[in-house]
Amino acid sequence: MRASYDTLFSKAQGVLQKDPFSGHLFVFFNSKRNSIKCLFYDGTGFVLLCKRLERGTFYKINPMFKGEITLSAAEFALFFEGADLEKRFVESPREIKKSFPMSQELPSAPI
Repeated sequence: MRASYDTLFSKAQGVLQKDPFSGHLFVFFNSKRNSIKCLFYDGTGFVLLCKRLERGTFYKINPMFKGEITLSAAEFALFFEGADLEKRFVESPREIKKSFPMSQELPSAPI
């Protein structure tokens, strides 16, 4: 991936239809998914963060999810290390609450 500031800026603006000056983090993958570049504006200029994994690939967050994805700082740190975050979007807290209602009594353990 040879793209630098100007190329990634134009992709964020033209292809994604987003404002690169918004402070959002834009993540771009290479075709092998073993290298990423992250572009964001910190208020004084653009920051380009790059990483290439020695082994393995970056996981797809959720290929079925077509909207914008919001990650917490901790989730992004895990993703940046190569962790699989797909389950995060499969079991949201709302779905867990539906499958385990609070009114249901938990079995008591013998003392």
